[in-house]
Amino acid sequence: MGSKLLCLFLASALLAYYIYVPLPEDISEPWKVMLISANMRTFGHLAGAAEQLGLMHYMDAFNLFACMDCVAPTSDENVTVTDTEFNGVAVRLYLPKKVSDGLRRAVIFFHGGGWCIGDAALRSYDLLSRWTSDRLNAVVVSVNYRLAPKYRFPVQFEDVYSVTKFFLQSSVLSKYRVDPDRVCVAGDSAGGNLAAAVAQQLLQDSEVKTKLKAQALIYPVLQTLDLNLPSYQDNANKPVLLKSFMVRFLSEYFTSDPSLVEAIASNKHVPVEASHLFQFVNWSNLLPEELKKDHVYTTPTYGSSELAQKYPGFLDVRAAPLLASDAQLRELPLTYILTCEHDVLRDDGFMYAARLRAAGVPVTHDHAKDTFHGAMSFISSPFNLAVGHRLLNRYIEWLNENL
Repeated sequence: MGSKLLCLFLASALLAYYIYVPLPEDISEPWKVMLISANMRTFGHLAGAAEQLGLMHYMDAFNLFACMDCVAPTSDENVTVTDTEFNGVAVRLYLPKKVSDGLRRAVIFFHGGGWCIGDAALRSYDLLSRWTSDRLNAVVVSVNYRLAPKYRFPVQFEDVYSVTKFFLQSSVLSKYRVDPDRVCVAGDSAGGNLAAAVAQQLLQDSEVKTKLKAQALIYPVLQTLDLNLPSYQDNANKPVLLKSFMVRFLSEYFTSDPSLVEAIASNKHVPVEASHLFQFVNWSNLLPEELKKDHVYTTPTYGSSELAQKYPGFLDVRAAPLLASDAQLRELPLTYILTCEHDVLRDDGFMYAARLRAAGVPVTHDHAKDTFHGAMSFISSPFNLAVGHRLLNRYIEWLNENL
């Protein structure tokens, strides 16, 4: 009996050690957050083991585990849900059943996952799109763009841009009874990156006559140049997006070449010929004082030209929307940006908000001081967070007021 109790105690201690991570004091529901973090670490360890054994690429394995939470396209009393294709790209389409006196609003949504993982069918994204469609009486197009490592930049961008351009055709808008003056692009994390890039590209496309009413960027990735921002330093090891994981995501978007991973991790991937681009991500000029804290801006350390020549994507504005000029930003639609305090991507959103405001673009910037990257995804059992619902409700409220 004593040996069994000892084994139980040791097993419990090991489990508690694995689950427990130090968290900021203002994080609500800390044990749930620890379980979420432990779940993500477990997926990461299993994906790493699969890669080491030569079974599959790390990101493919991680995506396999993540997509265990995918759900079928199930209609309900409020929304008709179908999987289809727009211009050859897979989408999940949500059409409200509620009677409408006039034309409807529409949201084109791009899921997150570092351009490598995720699916419109994931339970959290299905719920988000379903609730958006129902509460706004809006058409929602959730795009299943192709993923890295099988497909590299700019394939992901081209897929979401192709769907957006197709949907904005007058014949398609008419088919779904959508008001051409009330269309928004939106996305979270890497999806926010894609939404920002699409909104910029549309301004330069003379073939597109319909203008976006709004863009909604949820804790977006917006630059690839500087991974030593205060938010990267302060939140490098906080759930759920570790700096090391973000480095891997960014690299895999362009290549599996380990030399790019190493260069990005040491912040020495930008060649001196591209030094002029740092003006667009200079956090010493773009962040509010309370985020700078004791951090001191230092001159960038430049890398070799070889990497940029082999993988020029990380210097492309379609991958890093913060690299757009002020003139390009000036014509963008009204914008919603959500950032989270305990997130490596926090400062990307702050800098974009500052630059957009300076360019005269109306911006609503919601900053959640008590939570972490990806919080809005945790809106169903077993990882149902009150903060996730709070952020989701605020996002939908903004759309309702502005779209």
